[in-house]
Amino acid sequence: MTPTLAMHWMDSDRPATSRNHDALDAFLRGIERRALRMAEFAVGSRDDALDIVQDCMLTFVRNYRDKPAADWAPLFHRVLDSRVLDFHRRHQVRSRWFGWIDRLVGREGEDVDALADVADAQVAQPWQAVADGETAAALESALRALPHRQRQAFLLRIWEGLDVADTARAMACSEGSVKTHLSRAMGALRARLEHHHG
Repeated sequence: MTPTLAMHWMDSDRPATSRNHDALDAFLRGIERRALRMAEFAVGSRDDALDIVQDCMLTFVRNYRDKPAADWAPLFHRVLDSRVLDFHRRHQVRSRWFGWIDRLVGREGEDVDALADVADAQVAQPWQAVADGETAAALESALRALPHRQRQAFLLRIWEGLDVADTARAMACSEGSVKTHLSRAMGALRARLEHHHG
């Protein structure tokens, strides 16, 4: 794991008080490892996840360091989710663009549908798990198989321990939606893990 970016945020625009600096540094150090795992679940690559978390931390510090500490967790996770969605959008565009090029180069004169064979950018790449046992691998696989919003609700509520209200703020949805997503996630995970152990 790379060192926390907390040590670098003094370079941004406004100076912070020493107490705020220490509190923010502790918050970032406390959340960075779990944030990396969440990003890795979402994008399937540790290197990409590191880039996302680093960018997330810098954006969070730049925009939200003066907010009350009680608001930091949901705000941080909203930024993280935004960076993950940006990553998927960029890769979708890149996949389409290079798909066109790959299918057009060297095929002049052919009647070719350049989009016909482009890979679906929404399909997750194979999970490069660093598992410490079959159960961990099965759980990671089950989490990766969840729809994004269900996985997000599960990780924020169960892994991060945010309450329903803060989870709803982080996900920018209603508390009822959080409960629905979490219930579906728990059902799907239970079914997959029971199947694994059955």
